[in-house]
Amino acid sequence: MNLRQRWTQFTRKLETATEQSRELCCLGIKEKRFMVSFIVRMTFAPEDRSDIAETLRVLATASRQEPGCVTYIPHLVEGDPDTVLIYEQYRDASALEAHGQSEHFKKHAVGGLYQKMRERNREDLVALV
Repeated sequence: MNLRQRWTQFTRKLETATEQSRELCCLGIKEKRFMVSFIVRMTFAPEDRSDIAETLRVLATASRQEPGCVTYIPHLVEGDPDTVLIYEQYRDASALEAHGQSEHFKKHAVGGLYQKMRERNREDLVALV
């Protein structure tokens, strides 16, 4: 999957999350109460480990400064040092959209991680309580 296809896939998921928040808002529930939470799983080549770690450090530091970012935590999978999980949580769909449009996301995620990743999956989460 090339960069343009990945970006299209990301924006479609973002539009879906935004639409779901609007539907809830139409039910009389304020949109801002619904945080957007998900896990991104990416795999990389062993030779990219140090570059990926540094890119994630910079990206996490910048992302955590966004007003709508609640949590942004990159993890290595125990026993699989070439797989990274990022737990992300945003105040609402608008905050996630702002994250995707930020310069640091475009530079470090799209221009860095996406260029080196072998595979990427996103799992959307729904809070139980």
